[in-house]
Amino acid sequence: MDETERGDGTAGDLPKGEIFEVLRNQRRRYVLHYLKQDDRPVELGDLAQQVAAWEYETTLEDVTPEQRKRVYTTLQQTHLPKMDEVGILTFDSDGVIEATDRTRDISVYLEIVPGHEFAWRELYLSLGAIGCALVAALWLEIYPLTVLSDLTWTAIFAVTITATAAAHIYHERHMRLGHGEQPPELSYGSDD
Repeated sequence: MDETERGDGTAGDLPKGEIFEVLRNQRRRYVLHYLKQDDRPVELGDLAQQVAAWEYETTLEDVTPEQRKRVYTTLQQTHLPKMDEVGILTFDSDGVIEATDRTRDISVYLEIVPGHEFAWRELYLSLGAIGCALVAALWLEIYPLTVLSDLTWTAIFAVTITATAAAHIYHERHMRLGHGEQPPELSYGSDD
């Protein structure tokens, strides 16, 4: 029984293999980011202009006609038809692109595995180990920790945990697809 028949490992009924095949190309990830930002049909020209700006790390106004044409052509001939074929978006003969339910479903794969992810779980594990060591040191009354009261150490540690969690939440919100002007860098293998 394959993934589609089981109903697991899919976005809708799209197998994970096909999802990651689509996501492994940065230009297609840019398309998804753009569609998530602006939840309405978009024209190929506008999409190509924005993707070119992201790829060449410039403003929309500073994209050259050659850069825009290069992106436009590959979107029109390769990327958008491939994404339309698997139902991740619709791309009609008039050059209009529209998100589908699968566009939203596939976004979870982009939010889970960012390319340059900070190891938050390792940070929390380290904070837990530091907290245990602090408790042991306070219990054994090890100098210089005895200079401050147990309540002061508890407050310092609570503030540290709270600040770390706030930084984590802030970071995660900016890594979601469709949030922010520049899409997060996401790594899924080589681009084609």
